[in-house]
Amino acid sequence: MLQQLLEESGAILRGHFLLTSGRHSEVYFEKFRVLERPDVLSALCTEIASAVQAQRIAFDVVAGPTTGGIIIAFEVARQLGIPAVYIESENGAKTLRRNKTLPPGTRALIVDDVLTTGTSLIESRAAIESAGGAVVGYGVLIDRSQPGLNLELPLIGAYKVEAVSYAPEEVPEWLAAIPITKPGTRAIPA
Repeated sequence: MLQQLLEESGAILRGHFLLTSGRHSEVYFEKFRVLERPDVLSALCTEIASAVQAQRIAFDVVAGPTTGGIIIAFEVARQLGIPAVYIESENGAKTLRRNKTLPPGTRALIVDDVLTTGTSLIESRAAIESAGGAVVGYGVLIDRSQPGLNLELPLIGAYKVEAVSYAPEEVPEWLAAIPITKPGTRAIPA
């Protein structure tokens, strides 16, 4: 059912994509097609909320990074009846802004849109820990990470998909023959 919702929303794109991580892939998940559809977003967030409850992961707040993560944090927090906090960028680093503070030891579940390499989750964890909180797990709408990714905490993917990505020097000829598209909002690492 989730795959059908993602397909119908136009969230799954096929072609040759340069991902934010600098890796190349034949499939891209356009998170904004999900964020535009409250029914699809709510269904995916229900998967996260249900899984954290089933796994008995205890936390006080749901945290999400800008842009898509804040909408996801709001919806997961709404479904669970707890507060959400938002992580933004300032001077090139993720942080809590707008005078937001956390009581020491606040336990946070970090949620985000699409997981590939984990960079956004790791940066968000650093922001929560810098603010005095403790991260107890992660939830993502779409987990397209490669096997072996270790984030050291529980990870819940509402929708897990095998989406192979390639380092620039490993792009197969058939993929290299397709014109490249650079979607997303982050700059590619140098």
